Amino acid sequence: MSEIAERFRRVAGRFTEVAEGVPAGGWEAPTPCEGWVARDVVRHLVDWMPGLLLSGPGLPVPEMPPVDDDPVGAWQALRDALQAALDDPAVAERSFESRAGRHTVADAIDRFGTGDVLVHTWDLARATGQDETLDADEVHRLLGAMVAMEGPMRASGHYGPRVEVADDAGEQARLIAFTGRSV
Repeated sequence: MSEIAERFRRVAGRFTEVAEGVPAGGWEAPTPCEGWVARDVVRHLVDWMPGLLLSGPGLPVPEMPPVDDDPVGAWQALRDALQAALDDPAVAERSFESRAGRHTVADAIDRFGTGDVLVHTWDLARATGQDETLDADEVHRLLGAMVAMEGPMRASGHYGPRVEVADDAGEQARLIAFTGRSV
């Protein structure tokens, strides 16, 4: 199994734990993403990821229940399709052209998907009163990559302005603040 496949498995597994742990009525709780409720975090992932990470390289998009009816089921179907692509070396190394340039399936999932799932795990946990702790190794890796690409990251419009945190804030707090969220 590749490092990228294992990284996605860990990060997606934690998101799954949080999604499965949403309490009754919790899917309508407001999140740190302005205007979103918990259900919208899953909707965001299942709306954008299949187009770039599955359809883009010519992979099948799985049948997913509507997020409004079954957010956990929708997420699990997407997670399983992405993991299957990563676990098959021939598929993982397939190259394709996207609006973000030329990538392999594995690189695209790692570069665009895994980090988004990681940060949105925090959003969903925060919104639903669950443990917000993220994988420390992944936080370290993503924070380093994002800081190194800050100019293009900010220009993309995908993140709000960086929120200031104390100089002694841990890496998770710095990552969350980097993406424009108040810790």
